This record gives sequence, C-alpha cells and structure tokens, in this order.
Amino acid sequence: MAVKVLVVDDSGFFRRRVSEILSADPTIQVVGTATNGKEAIDQALALKPDVITMDYEMPMMDGITAVRHIMQRCPTPVLMFSSLTHEGARVTLDALDAGAVDYLPKNFEDISRNPEKVKQMLCEKVHTISRSNRRFSAYSSPAPAATPAPASSHAPASSFASTAPARTAAPVRAAAPAAAHSPAPKRKPYKLVAIGTSTGGPVALQRVLTQLPAGFPAPIVLIQHMPAAFTKAFAERLDKLCKISVKEAEDGDVLRPGLALLAPGGKQMMVDGRGTVKILPGDERLNYKPCVDITFGSAAKSYGDKVLSVVLTGMGADGREGARLLKQGGSTVWAQDEASCVIYGMPMAIVKANLADAVYSLDEIGKHLVEACV
Repeated sequence: MAVKVLVVDDSGFFRRRVSEILSADPTIQVVGTATNGKEAIDQALALKPDVITMDYEMPMMDGITAVRHIMQRCPTPVLMFSSLTHEGARVTLDALDAGAVDYLPKNFEDISRNPEKVKQMLCEKVHTISRSNRRFSAYSSPAPAATPAPASSHAPASSFASTAPARTAAPVRAAAPAAAHSPAPKRKPYKLVAIGTSTGGPVALQRVLTQLPAGFPAPIVLIQHMPAAFTKAFAERLDKLCKISVKEAEDGDVLRPGLALLAPGGKQMMVDGRGTVKILPGDERLNYKPCVDITFGSAAKSYGDKVLSVVLTGMGADGREGARLLKQGGSTVWAQDEASCVIYGMPMAIVKANLADAVYSLDEIGKHLVEACV
C-alpha cells in the first residue's frame, strides 16, 4: 500500500517540485497540498495522510503552530523543511519539540543540481518516518515542557524555549507496544557516559539530560546525527534547559563531571585516556558525521570497563560495532525500548546483537543514569 503524503508549503514552486519528486515513486501517493498551517490542519483531518511534509514560514499560521495542532488532534508523522542556518536550526529544534519526527534542508539549488540525490533522500525519509512510532500514544505525547533549569543552576532563566506556547498531550491513537523491563542498574564508578542517537534524538536527549543533577559525577559525550549548522544551536538549547552544562565539543576540550560535550556536525569526535577530546574531519567514506561507532570505539580503547553507553532512537545500526568493542572491554551498554523510540533502528541493532545489558524506556534512562553513576 502506498504511503499517503500531504505536502504543505506556501511556495507554489516548492510545493509542485516536492509533489513531483514524491509522485515519481510508485510506493508514495501525494493525497493533497496546503499553502499554510491552517489549511494543513484541515487537510490532515480530512485526508488522514501517513506523512506530512511541512514548511516553517507560511502566512496565516506557521509550521510549528500547525504541528502542535496536528499532534493534538490527529497525530501524524511530520517531516519539516528547514534552512541550514543557526536560526533555521533553532526553528527546526522547536518543530521537533512540538512533535515533528525529522527534517530536511530546504535548498532550491540542490533540487536543481542534484535531483536524483534529493529524490532518494526525500523518499527514504518519507518511508522511514511513515513507519515511526509517532502515532503511538507513548510517543505522540510531546516532551515535557521546555522550561529552563532552576535559577540555582548554571542555566539562566531567560531561555528562549521558556517562551514557547504550552503544549497539550496528544490524544491516544493506538496502544503502544509493551515496554521491556530490565532491573535497576548496579552502581559503578564510571569514567564516561556516552550516548548515541539519530532520528528522534533531539527530543530524546532533552528528556534524558534534563533529569540529571548539576553535580552529576561522570563526564558525558553525546553523538547525534545532525548537520554542522545545527549542533551549536542544539548544544545551546540543551545548556539552557539542563542543570548540567552542555556545549558543542571542540578539539582539546577536557572531559569533566557535570559537562556534556556534543559532537559537532560534519566531524568525528574521539576521546583519549587523558580525558581529552579530539575533533577530526568527517571522513567521506563514513555515512555518519558524527558517527556513534567512532566515539564509542575510542571510549572502549581509552576507558576499558569504565564506560556506560546508551543507544537511543534512530534509524540504521550506527553504534552497534562501537558497542561491541565496549562490551568486549567489559563496559556497559543500554538500549532504549521499542515502545518509546520514534524509530526503533539503532537500539534494535544493539538488542538483536545481544549487546544490551539493559533495555529501558526513555523516561527511565535519566533516572537510571543517576542511580548507576557514583
């Protein structure tokens, strides 16, 4: 059965091109178009598409507001189009927080210059998010409201996220799969916590990291598949929301407790036994820049059995081979459970390879990190 798509954009050119690209795939059917957020809501209710592609800047109602309304009234996987700028990153992160599943750069030049590459990327994204858990009640409820950390922490109370309109939990559309239950973790003096994720990761990381206290006893490294233009804005967002400190990693940064370093987009991040971070150019031979396997592998080499690694929501299998190296060295590997994943790909690869020491729901992971690290 073809994936039904609603295309939303105020640009007639972009609306037509996206519709043409998608319609050229026999497994995708464009069931309608809309020129603004209000039309998008009406069309979503009437047509019940499997996926919605959504622009941000539109008359009458912007894309983020439309996403919030759609998630409240008829939860549907949304693919946002965004510009590769700092402001575009901020807007895209807001859209993901509102309930969008994933995003693609909105680049007219790429459509003209590399039509086949754009077609492949767009169609793959549509198929992937059509299979996401966005319709399940366990994940269609938005993340906890993005309120800033208390004034007593390092984070200022003037976080831009605190001005976002309040979100209401989406209605139940379908029962989520039963969550796996692993026992509470054993306490151990870990020297590093390493977390890898992809699709659905920005919201998942926010849920996990906002549960950690300012005095969290272990250094943290974060690997999120994300463009170079986005990681700085994402680190800034997390830093404002969390009690721990979060920054985009730079070459030579030193690991320290209570600090999370986010791998910069387009590059690779490694750690050494002295507690120093190395940032390397992105290798064109690797699909992911940053790559979870690269960071996990360096952590296994440098810290032996003193690493607690976590693989969160995301498509593909990045992190599996790095987790294998960590397990061989005696370190601990956790995976997010299927019910709370947007895309159960990366964690599934860990579980199927019998590498997971524990499988936890998204809302359990932060609490268990606090319990496990001494």
